[in-house]
Amino acid sequence: MNPYYQDREAISPEERERELFSRLPALLARARSRAPAIAQQLQGVDPQAAGSRSGLERIPVIRKSELLQAQLAMRQQGGPSGQPSSSRVFGGFSAIGWGDALRVFASPGPIYEPESARPDYWGFARSLYAAGFRKGDLVYNCFSYHFTPAGSMMETAAHALGCTVFPGGVGQTEQQVQAIADLAPSGYTGTPSFLKIILEKADEQGVELPSLKRALFSGEAFPPSLRDWFAGRGIDGYQAYGSADLGMIAFETSAREGLVVNEDIILEIVRPGTSQPVPAGEVGEVVVTTLNPDYPLVRFGTGDLSALMAGQSPCGRSNLRIKGWMGRADQTTKVRGMFVHPGQVAGVLKRHPEVGRLRLVVSGSPGSDVMVLKVELPEPRQEVLDQLAASVRELTKLRADIEPVAPGTLPNDGKVIDDIRRYE
Repeated sequence: MNPYYQDREAISPEERERELFSRLPALLARARSRAPAIAQQLQGVDPQAAGSRSGLERIPVIRKSELLQAQLAMRQQGGPSGQPSSSRVFGGFSAIGWGDALRVFASPGPIYEPESARPDYWGFARSLYAAGFRKGDLVYNCFSYHFTPAGSMMETAAHALGCTVFPGGVGQTEQQVQAIADLAPSGYTGTPSFLKIILEKADEQGVELPSLKRALFSGEAFPPSLRDWFAGRGIDGYQAYGSADLGMIAFETSAREGLVVNEDIILEIVRPGTSQPVPAGEVGEVVVTTLNPDYPLVRFGTGDLSALMAGQSPCGRSNLRIKGWMGRADQTTKVRGMFVHPGQVAGVLKRHPEVGRLRLVVSGSPGSDVMVLKVELPEPRQEVLDQLAASVRELTKLRADIEPVAPGTLPNDGKVIDDIRRYE
């Protein structure tokens, strides 16, 4: 039996890069002609010049907050002149409108996302396959089918594999126990916490649910302790990482070493608050360019922190791997009545390339905020410290003390602003 959903999961990294970046220019050209917000993002960029990672870096990162603001602005203004009403709803980012969009979903904001009739639109079939789901399985889907796309994400993926789906949704625990006992599904999709609740309810009722052998979890953390708990119940659980905007980003395999990146996206890790990729292994913000012709998000900042892992997965899949979710990249805070952004800290680093990592630590109590910029410096000369203090003052309009530390002292966790104030 083929261990991969598609053979291209095991092609050489070089071949994959060529294939992805050979597809990108045409996708960008199509997106520019159909999605006015993407056309604005690509201003001054020749799509043909984006056929490499260095070319892609010329395009500014657009973040979720900007997507929300674009949608809100267009809804208030009635949308761009000459554009279909769907452009108003999607903020000019969608390349399809009503009719071509099979469904519309809403995630918090609200941000609206289209779903077309393209098979496995959200790309989760690959993660289901890696978790052991196969044609002919009955999948018990406990993601919500209302407003958010999570339920449809798993259902369309299961259908692409040739599975049958029971739309369990969320809530009604006792009915869930009865339905699982009656239908005897082999697999579960949903959050790990809800399956745990179902199994514990079944224990209370004295009902055995032996049919469940595998599960694909998303939407919550899935630590090893919880994985072991399910394994003790005979359930082999895996996790997938995705979003309502991008679909599936990365997924766990039998190797249990990080998450393998999806085949139809280009993933970068950038310094929080900037558009600049960080060195391999450095923690930064996950940025994705999806090769989805219907909703072609380009250099979309997820707001999540992660890091690339070295080497290939022992499972044989050759794509990039990330360490999984490692926190949030948006560390904006307010100091003395003014917002301080990660991009401003990155601006200090850009001015002073001789330093290593930076971390702005905000402490104190209400009315007496204290900012300290910790900098990795091999030679902490006073002249350099004064220049750093001046840069912080110019970029943030606030004063900060400069604290030099030895190179390699600051943790590699992607955090550039650490707000440790307490208001108890």
